[in-house]
Amino acid sequence: MKDNFSTQAEGYSIYRPTYPQELYDYLFKLTLNKQAAWDCATGNGQVARVLAGHFEKVYATDISENQLKNALQLPNITYKVEPAEQTTAGDNSFDLITVAQAIHWFNFEAFYAEVKRTIKPDGLFAVIGYGIMYIDKKVDKAVHKLYEDILGKYWDNERRYIEENYKTIPFPFEELVAPHFQIKTTWNFNQLIGYLNTWSALQHYKKANERNPLEYMFTELKEAWGDDAEKDVHFPVLLRVGR
Repeated sequence: MKDNFSTQAEGYSIYRPTYPQELYDYLFKLTLNKQAAWDCATGNGQVARVLAGHFEKVYATDISENQLKNALQLPNITYKVEPAEQTTAGDNSFDLITVAQAIHWFNFEAFYAEVKRTIKPDGLFAVIGYGIMYIDKKVDKAVHKLYEDILGKYWDNERRYIEENYKTIPFPFEELVAPHFQIKTTWNFNQLIGYLNTWSALQHYKKANERNPLEYMFTELKEAWGDDAEKDVHFPVLLRVGR
């Protein structure tokens, strides 16, 4: 698994969007027992902290030590620096396994073998993510220019799985038909810039060119944003659920 997020771990914890409560309610309703959950590639523990309010124990892993340093510490969450494909968890340990906005980086075959080893016979497995946000026509056009025209060749090949709404990832489980969810939030302009700075392709661009591409786009993005103090922001939630 690639570690594309250690360098911007702090920004990731501040600016990345959070999943709606309706999504969690849906998953919890399907989870038969709530003794233990594993949040794989937990990052800053965004999902793990919600799971901790419903499960006796939460096991949260990530390959980025910097990300885990920015995670919320709770007594029933155990954070470990471990790859998704090889953990120290025991067999048949978890009632729920989640992986949010990360599975596209994994070795699918090895990770799925680990899921099947560690999940309980009646456990639930959920792949979660979100696509590109939409705000309004002007801002979306400027963001698309950054995404496609400037950063296009700097996106990792795995990004295509998100663009394809996770529909093309292998999923060797008994799949449930999941409802559609959205992340709905409000941002000011600085939050938009903060979020864009967390993009992995933007970090690749900076390494290759020793400049932040937002220097070229800042004025265009600001003009597209206009005079609004805040704008509504929507992200489509990507979701595959199985047993």
